[in-house]
Amino acid sequence: MQKPVIRYLHLAPDSDLPALEGLSHFKAVLVVEADVAEMTMWETSRALVASGCVYALAWGSQCEAWREAVEDASLEASDYEDVPDEQLVVTTAHEDEELGEVFWFAKHRAVHPAHELRETLVLHIADTPRRDEIEAEFRDA
Repeated sequence: MQKPVIRYLHLAPDSDLPALEGLSHFKAVLVVEADVAEMTMWETSRALVASGCVYALAWGSQCEAWREAVEDASLEASDYEDVPDEQLVVTTAHEDEELGEVFWFAKHRAVHPAHELRETLVLHIADTPRRDEIEAEFRDA
């Protein structure tokens, strides 16, 4: 079995998501520690779906709004038609959970009906990056 690939990406609250190269059919854990303008949230969600995100877990500030934004971006990408399993984007919000619990869920329970998800993008939306701390918490989950 191939070892899972974990990527950390820090994004300032007012920044655009850079091109996500080398990812396909991946999970994204949105660790949101700063409020983000609604338009930025929508554009980031669209970019995630366009880049191949098929499972998004939102945690932190505005996590339910983030879940809805990713879900709406996936519906928009399919022209609001019925979506086959291969194109389905599963979304979850984790408002009342510890971040470690969300990481554990992402590693052990978040499965997609059509794809084996070997790659996980931890998208950390905050004023200041915390790569080492967040990657260690993910590994320990």
